[in-house]
Amino acid sequence: MYKEMQHEMKIFFRGVLLLAVAALVGESLEFIVNMILARELGELGLGHYMSIFPTVILIIIIASLELPISISKFVAEKEENQHYSMLKHATKLTIIMTFAMIIIAVFVLPFVPVFNSYHPLIRWLMVVLIPLISLTSIARGFFMGKQQMGKLAFSNLFRKMAQLILLIGIYQMFSFDNETAILVALATFVGSELIVFVYLFTAYLIQYRKMKSASSNQFLSAGEVTKSLLAVTIPTTGLRLFHAVTNAVQPFLIKYSLSFTGLSSIAATEQFGLLAGVAISIGFFPAFIAHSLLIVLIPTVSEATAKKNRGKLKKLLVRVMGVTAAYGFPAVIVFLIFSEHLTMRFFHSASAATYLELLWPSFLFTFFLIPLQAYLIGLGLITTAFFQSVWATVISFSLMYILGSQPSLGMHGIIIGMNAGSVLLMLLHYFSVCKAIGITAWLRTKNTYKD
Repeated sequence: MYKEMQHEMKIFFRGVLLLAVAALVGESLEFIVNMILARELGELGLGHYMSIFPTVILIIIIASLELPISISKFVAEKEENQHYSMLKHATKLTIIMTFAMIIIAVFVLPFVPVFNSYHPLIRWLMVVLIPLISLTSIARGFFMGKQQMGKLAFSNLFRKMAQLILLIGIYQMFSFDNETAILVALATFVGSELIVFVYLFTAYLIQYRKMKSASSNQFLSAGEVTKSLLAVTIPTTGLRLFHAVTNAVQPFLIKYSLSFTGLSSIAATEQFGLLAGVAISIGFFPAFIAHSLLIVLIPTVSEATAKKNRGKLKKLLVRVMGVTAAYGFPAVIVFLIFSEHLTMRFFHSASAATYLELLWPSFLFTFFLIPLQAYLIGLGLITTAFFQSVWATVISFSLMYILGSQPSLGMHGIIIGMNAGSVLLMLLHYFSVCKAIGITAWLRTKNTYKD
């Protein structure tokens, strides 16, 4: 049993390492992308771009239906001879839902006011994005569940490389006004998603055809598969939608709160651009490790939960917290010591250095928060994660509004609210995970628990 667990841990961390290396390169490319955007769009244009991007993420979440998580859980928990039948029904369901979402988007997006300040073609870019994300989600879920992390790692890398090449090429060859420049930035993002779709969905179809020819396939009814997927998809989509909606609202809340301090709309947008486009871009750079842990944790925790292997769940949590601490604490120390050097070096902005320093609790606790959320999903405690997120966001937004509107605080008050939300949510998730798997807050087995 011990050797088997050690082997499983090696596979787990091998997958994390592969994803982390690819994500490191990808985040480095993303960093360069943000540098290019900051240079080409300027502070005001970058503020507008960062204001619309959470809405783009919201559309992506709706389009994906959180299928990567629900499919990966199914694949990890069920026998291999059930995979083909499940994927067949999941693909049909996704195609139907995609057509429905495209029709709804065509009629609804022209009336969404958030797009009114941007180029009219951006709405139609969002329509094109829907089928790309929906169909790619099936492939992502399958490869996550099968622990084939190489394909996911390379797809993430391809996306960043494609976006960077497109941005550099187009901005070098042409000159645009600010509105068109933002459209081009979003168009390169959609173009990179198209490349990922071609790569991942082609790889998925090859394995799907192999499974189809297997003689041991077990038939599952469409209702059974749909019920199983929706049991995970609905609450997980609700959780992600909540985060996406709050992220989409946050830029406008920040700028509205700052307006009470006497700042003009343009000045508030510029300050938000520095916060989101510079300080947060630098501060969340190490989060690629946390996201790599999340991708591998969901199927791993789901499988261990299905097998009621609490020993593995405990050992895994200890190691995940150790890995997070090992990179999280040094990262925030670097931000505190070299904040001005980092913001000047990469974004030619000394103004954002203070924001980077003050946001260190948000960065550090989010590094821990991301894998803990994966744990809750794998344990089947998605509803718990949702309600905790609601409470933390309500408190965070309230503080951001109350403190951010004070002339003596301004953006510093906004940052206090952001930090408070991250700290509170991480602690709520942490205590819930510890309680669920039977360990204390100090990562020790409870004396009252018996295996």
